[in-house]
Order: sequence, then structure tokens, then C-alpha cells
Amino acid sequence: MQYDEVLKNARKTILNCKACPECNGLACGNTLPGPGSKAPGNGANDNWRAWKAIKLNVDTFVPDADVDTSFSLFGKTFRLPVLSGPIGSMMQYSKEDVTVDFNDAVIQACAEEGIIASFGDGIRGETMEGGFASIARHQYAGVIPILNPIPNDEIRKRIEYLEPSSAFAVSVVVDSAGLGHWKFNDRLRPGSKTVSDLKFLRSCTKKPFLVKGIMTAKAAEQAVEAGADGIIVSNHGGRVLADTPATAEVLPEIVHAVKGQTAIIVDGGIRNGTDLVKALALGADAVLICRPFAVAWFGGGVDGVKAYIEKIREEFSDAMYMVGARRLSDLCPEMIRLP
Repeated sequence: MQYDEVLKNARKTILNCKACPECNGLACGNTLPGPGSKAPGNGANDNWRAWKAIKLNVDTFVPDADVDTSFSLFGKTFRLPVLSGPIGSMMQYSKEDVTVDFNDAVIQACAEEGIIASFGDGIRGETMEGGFASIARHQYAGVIPILNPIPNDEIRKRIEYLEPSSAFAVSVVVDSAGLGHWKFNDRLRPGSKTVSDLKFLRSCTKKPFLVKGIMTAKAAEQAVEAGADGIIVSNHGGRVLADTPATAEVLPEIVHAVKGQTAIIVDGGIRNGTDLVKALALGADAVLICRPFAVAWFGGGVDGVKAYIEKIREEFSDAMYMVGARRLSDLCPEMIRLP
């Protein structure tokens, strides 16, 4: 299945989305993928434009060899340094809540393509339960559940629920405390977390523990202090606060602060293989991509998601070759030109 066909099909079935050739937040006005946005600006486009402003330096004066895109995280090896992003609710895309079906297809596609999948816990209990059923169904140990910053005791219960599973790791997303729709849930109303909170949550699991929603060097250092095995540099698609910097803008200072102390994954506006080269050249270990996976699923189910992953793989491999990198460890700042 070709990616152009995926986009064509998606335009017939997906709601509130134009299935643009490259998802940049313009046609949808930054209202997707999830509810709760309170930002008047377009953080999705800010993220996208920041990556586009970085250019690649062509360098073919290197020994000729095949490109190896394999990637290791927490002792497991994957074919590509890409994670599918979590979407807690698909209601904005469809007349019915298809979140469980979406997560199942993405986990299957990621298992077959050899990349890491993630899914959000969402407000509805069925979302998390469905995610764990999919892990078991596809027997895939490359999935990361990403939990919202609800009260600590509720997060602890969810960690206890996932601990016996073959989930690869667990993450808490701290910036979704700012999403408006969560504030109407009295029992599970999210809030900000301290280093002590994260230390407690880290102690609840034997799995690798990540913190998503890091946007400053200070926050990265605090996550490391709390015991995070990995951080995800993310501004939640720019939906939790207007006028935040793009993730590409803050990534270098975060890398400078904590590189080598924790795994660094970056999210926000990364759409293709050339963006992936830029992120890793800046010091990220991997990237997380969210919105395009929803479009790919509506455009072709499991095959549509696989087509998108293969598109990224081909673009990434080609871009690595042309900047003179043959393995991920070769990627460095000299291979890019900053604005």
C-alpha cells in the first residue's frame, strides 16, 4: 500500500481532518489529535516549522556502506528510532470512539515493523484495558503505556495493573495537567507533579520509567533526579499553553543538560525521515510521532500504518546516507545547519 493511497482513503473516512500531505496543524487549526486544547495559537505548526528551518548538510565523501537504522533502548533493539504517539481519545476523528481499535492496529503494525508503540490511558477505562489486551493479543513486548498525571494513588493502581504485562516500559505525561477537558473529572482531575511525586511513581514499577512533557533543562534535570530512565521532550502539540517554544528549539539545551544520564526522546512536529535525522543529530536518541498515525489508520488500517512507517524508514535511510551517516552513532551536529 502506497502512502498517497493512504491519504486519499483517509480523506473519505476521517472527521475534522484534511489528511494533509504533511500534517502541520494549519488546515485543522491545531485542534487535533485530542480534545482539551486551550491555546489560541498553533503550537503544532510552530513545532513543524522549527524542524523545517533546520537544514541537512550533504556529505558523500565517506566510505560507501549500507545504512543501519537499528536502535536500542533499555536493552531491546528495534528497527527504527521511532515511537508511535499516544492518543487518549479518537472521538474527534470519528462519530464513534474507535480508540481501542486504533491502538490495536497500531500495536500490530509496530510489532510487524519493529518499532516501539505507545498508547494513552485516556479518561475511559476501556482505553487502557483495550491496550493491554492488544499487547497480549499480538504478544509484543515493545509497547509503552503513557499515563496522565491524575492523583498519585490512581496512577499507582494503573501501574500495578500494567506491571504483570509484557509492556516494555511505563511513562507519566506531566504536561497534560493543562488540558481543559480533564478538569471536569473530579475523581481523576490531574495536577502538577513534584520530584517527590515522580520518585514515588518511579518506585511503583520495576519497568523502565519515562517522563513525558519536558520542555526545559531544569525539568530534564529534575526528571533525572526523580529516577527517570527516559524523558520525552514535548509540549503536547502546543495544545496546553500558547506561545511555548518549539521542541526543536529547546532540545539542544536539554541534551546539553542530561545527555548520557537518561534516554532522550523528542516529540512535536516530526513528520518524516529527514526530521528524524535532524532530531538525532541534535542529540535525541529517538522521536515520538502522533497525529500521522491516526491519519494512516483511517486511510488503511494496519496496512496504512505500516505504509507510513515504511515511508519514514526509507526517507530516514536515504537522508542518513546523504549526510554521511551509516549508523545512528554517526549522526552529529556537523551534519545539520541551524537557522
